[in-house]
Amino acid sequence: MASTPNKNVILTVLIIAGMVAGVILGFIINSNSAGKTPDELAAIVKPFSILSDIFLRLIKMIIAPLVFTTLVVGVAKQGDVKAVGRIGGKTLLWFVAGSLLSLFLGMVLVNFFEPGARMHLTASTIAATAPVHTKITMSEFITHIFPTSIFDAMAKNEILQVVVFSLFFGVATSALGEKGHIVTKALDAAAHIILKMTGYIMNFAPIAVFGAMTAVIARQGLGILSTYSFFIGEFYFGLFILFLVLMLVAFLVVRNKVFRLLAHIKEPALIAFSTSSSEAAFPKLMIELERFGCHEKVVSFVLPLGYSFNLDGSMMYMTFASLFIAQSYGIHLDAGTQITMLLVLMLTSKGIAGVPRASLVVIAGTLATFNIPEAGLVLLLGIDPLLDMGRSAMNVVGNSVATAVVSKWEGAMK
Repeated sequence: MASTPNKNVILTVLIIAGMVAGVILGFIINSNSAGKTPDELAAIVKPFSILSDIFLRLIKMIIAPLVFTTLVVGVAKQGDVKAVGRIGGKTLLWFVAGSLLSLFLGMVLVNFFEPGARMHLTASTIAATAPVHTKITMSEFITHIFPTSIFDAMAKNEILQVVVFSLFFGVATSALGEKGHIVTKALDAAAHIILKMTGYIMNFAPIAVFGAMTAVIARQGLGILSTYSFFIGEFYFGLFILFLVLMLVAFLVVRNKVFRLLAHIKEPALIAFSTSSSEAAFPKLMIELERFGCHEKVVSFVLPLGYSFNLDGSMMYMTFASLFIAQSYGIHLDAGTQITMLLVLMLTSKGIAGVPRASLVVIAGTLATFNIPEAGLVLLLGIDPLLDMGRSAMNVVGNSVATAVVSKWEGAMK
């Protein structure tokens, strides 16, 4: 376990190296493309696009089984949460409210800044995709989320249909008692196997980034990089706004102790930021929250759940990134569709917090649900390590506030 942060740092360095190498090679190709027809340029770029295509297919390969196994196990274990009663209800209420706040704030900011509007991409810019259709009526959406076959839903990566089946399966498993525990343990083991697979797949990210950046820069030129600087700046501004909102809520509940809370969680937040992993900060965060004054039973209950269900930074990023990709392709999503997307992300993001680059997996499923070109996901790969640092630190802050607030509500704060 101790080597995981080091592996994350190495992977981050390799991804950044792949991005830089892709930019350089793409610039060289673009600079020497004068006089070439679009078809001739496409032929040159195609081998590099294949690299990112393979990575995307590998990511899509594990989405459905990952959501199924992790969500069933999570729901089955909710039986224990219900038994806890009052503290469980308050905790889940906070998680839902915090997730919706993060998602909604991300949606508002990305609509205000419109960072993707500068991209002017077409479906063929990165890879061939299916035609784009974004008009989804509410009745069609509601009907579509209920699967006629779980195998068909998994084969087509219909992520919401997998979620619905998983919810029913998880509740039924929990209701079986001892017999259900056997299934839960088996699926928990399967989930860990898929998480291991995900780690292997993420090792291909630097190559995918290299291919994606080469293809994009070769076609678009270096001017497209200015869009990334806007996107990164606007996202971190959004995280700052979210931080202020969380601190305000914490102040209303714990009053002046919020400043002492910040002092205690500073080091865990820095660990999360530097390693791009909120999990790396978990042991230290648990110790610091108990030192702050949260009761041990509250910390041991709320914090582990928070790492699965309350990732505020990641939630904001999901709406920010999904709508950025839609804007990049010039796809207009009306307010109703965006709110529907927000609710989809609310459901599909739960239970897969342990996945490396989990947000990318969730975004991939969401793009498919709304018929947005999934190839747009590779636009984010090159800058994802920079964004992951900020959202990992915010995840630590969000779960710290949640633990402190629930402790105060329960009268279990020293």
